[in-house]
Amino acid sequence: MTSLAISTPVGRMVLTEEDGAITRVIWSEEAAGEGSPLLREAARQVEAYFAGALTEFDLPLRVEASGVVKLVCAQMRKIPFGETTTYGAISKKLGFSAQSIGGACGANPIPLIIPCHRVLGASGLGGFSGGTGVETKVALLRHEGAASLLI
Repeated sequence: MTSLAISTPVGRMVLTEEDGAITRVIWSEEAAGEGSPLLREAARQVEAYFAGALTEFDLPLRVEASGVVKLVCAQMRKIPFGETTTYGAISKKLGFSAQSIGGACGANPIPLIIPCHRVLGASGLGGFSGGTGVETKVALLRHEGAASLLI
């Protein structure tokens, strides 16, 4: 397992790679390693995302989580930059309750790259477990031009 810390407009993130795939992204001040070619590419893509030059990440990912979380992560990866969906919409597609979809979004081990910030509640933002919570979700949605959904 190799890690790399990067600074972003929404805080310091630590990216983790294991066996040639990104397995974890967290907002953290924890110590990190010197990275790898894959992690340096991931850092380059995150930087390009925040610079407005990248709208879709192209990285090998491995979601190490329950089957439900894996299914929800696969759905979230389909949500285009600048667009959103709801927990209920994913619930209808997968046949799980909206609450379980929310829990699976919160368990996403690779936030930002797997865009859980693009999933909203039926009548509000919903939660966000990364960075400073909902404030980080709002900042990411604003960055993507989805801020009109917040009014």
